[in-house]
Amino acid sequence: MKIAVLGAAGGIGQSLSLLLKMQLPAGSELALYDPAPMTRGVAVDLSHIPTQVAVSGYAGSDPEPALTGADIVLISAGIARKPGMERSDLFKFNAGIIMDLVQHCAKVCPKALIAIITNPVNSMVPIAAEVLRKAGVYDPRRLFGLTSLDLVRAESFAVDKLQQGVAAGQIPVVGGHSGLTIVPLFSHQSGVAPQEADMVALIEQVQQAGTRVVEAKAGAGSATLAMAYAALRFCLSLVRACAGDKNVVEYAFVEGGNPMARFFSQPVRLGCEGVVEVLDYQPVHPIEQAAIEQMLPTLNKEIQQGIDYALHVLRD
Repeated sequence: MKIAVLGAAGGIGQSLSLLLKMQLPAGSELALYDPAPMTRGVAVDLSHIPTQVAVSGYAGSDPEPALTGADIVLISAGIARKPGMERSDLFKFNAGIIMDLVQHCAKVCPKALIAIITNPVNSMVPIAAEVLRKAGVYDPRRLFGLTSLDLVRAESFAVDKLQQGVAAGQIPVVGGHSGLTIVPLFSHQSGVAPQEADMVALIEQVQQAGTRVVEAKAGAGSATLAMAYAALRFCLSLVRACAGDKNVVEYAFVEGGNPMARFFSQPVRLGCEGVVEVLDYQPVHPIEQAAIEQMLPTLNKEIQQGIDYALHVLRD
C-alpha cells in the first residue's frame, strides 16, 4: 500500500511522516512531497529508521511522481496560523494550494482516498470536491476532511477534567473544524459524565484549543505534533479498512449523510472504497444540541465560501 504525504517538509508533514515510517505495516510505501528542496533529505533521514516501510522524497513544482500509484493521500500543505489569526484567515493562502494538489490527484490517482488536513478544513474540502467533480472523478466516499485532532483533544481534556480513562473515539466530535463549528459530545462519555457547567467549559476548551497552541508558540507555529498524531490515527484506520477490517469507525468531515449541512463531521464506517456508512451520533444533551444549532450558519457559510471559490476559479 502506498501513502503519499503532500506538504511533507512542514511542521505537520515531517512529524506525520516520522510516525507513519514507524507504524505503517511492513511492506508499505511512503512517498513524501513538498516544493521545498529539503524534502528529499527528509526522506533520506527517515530511511535510516529500521522499519520495513520504503520512503521516497520528491521536491519541486510537480507532485505527480509522489502521487503515482497512491492508495491514500494525506494533504497537510499550506501556511499555518499565527497569533491573532483565525483558521478562516488562511483561506486566501491555502485555497490555491489545495486546488493545485487535488487537480494532480484527479489526474494521477483518481481512486485514492484523500484526507485533507490543511485549514480551513470547512472550506478546503468543498474546494477539493468541486475540483474532483470538474475532473469527472469525484466520489464523496473517498474524500475526507481530517477532524481527528478535535477527538484527540476532547479525549485529553476529559481525562484531565474527569480524572478517568477515555478510550479512543469514545467522545464524538461533530460539526466542522473551526471554532464554534467544533461540537464535542461529552454526554457520550462512559462512566461519570460531566456536570452541565463542566460540559460547557469542556466544549469551549476544545473549540479554542488550536488558538491556545498558536498563542503559546508565540508566532513560531500552530498545532503540529498533536495534529500529526491525529492524522496518523486516521491514516492507520484507512489502512486497516483497506486491508479488509469491517469494524473501522472514524469521525471525518464528509459530504452526505446529514440534512443540516452539505458537509459535516460525523461518525463513518470505513471500507476499502472509503465511507461505507454514515452513522448516527444521537442522542445529544440539550447543551450540545444548542451548540450544534448555533454553529450551523457559520459552518454552512464556510462550506459555501469554498464552493464559490472553486466554481469561480474553475469557470475562469
